[in-house]
Amino acid sequence: MLMCDYIVESIDGDYAHLRRTDVPDEELKLVARALLPFDIVEGSKLHYEMMQYTIID
Repeated sequence: MLMCDYIVESIDGDYAHLRRTDVPDEELKLVARALLPFDIVEGSKLHYEMMQYTIID
């Protein structure tokens, strides 16, 4: 099961571009904003586990 952290690099309409913190050279992941917490902004840190994203401080 995949568990990792992401940083929101940019928000483009209904999608957000996420960068993994443990593999910074990996290609950005494009995720629909409907799958992400409502109050994300560029620079938000997210934790992904069990097909859910949560904001971390």
